[in-house]
Amino acid sequence: MPSFDIVSEIDKHNLQNAIENAQRDLGNRYDFKGTKASFEWSDPAAVMVAEQEFQLNQMLDILIANLVKQKIDPETMDSGKVEGASKGVKQKIDFKEGIDKDVAKKLTKLIKDSKLKVQAQIQGDQLRVTGKKIDDLQAVMQLVREAGLGQPFQFKNMKS
Repeated sequence: MPSFDIVSEIDKHNLQNAIENAQRDLGNRYDFKGTKASFEWSDPAAVMVAEQEFQLNQMLDILIANLVKQKIDPETMDSGKVEGASKGVKQKIDFKEGIDKDVAKKLTKLIKDSKLKVQAQIQGDQLRVTGKKIDDLQAVMQLVREAGLGQPFQFKNMKS
């Protein structure tokens, strides 16, 4: 019986490259010369440190641009609260990986409501979809792409 898995993964190497490139871009920008602004990579998150809060917003734009260059969807970012730090402010950026229970339930409900002849099962942090026809599975893939659940999904282990 044909099946595939719906997962949400990030290439850690590309993510680290994006953060390092953002740090390099920060050093080249005139408006950040002489400031103590920086990106720090702490797997699987990034910490932005700046002297003022408006600089964090600019740094976020730099990070998003570098994520796009590395083909990482910016929807994976989950920005934390801006906190006061010694001589400045900092913000932690987490990156979503895996499908949590709530999103998995929404996906399962979406697939069942579509009236396609497939079954969806939650397996840990991924979703397995099985059906008799490959066309139905491809319709599910299209449905998930268009769902807009605030998280990018990949399709793996297609078996026919």
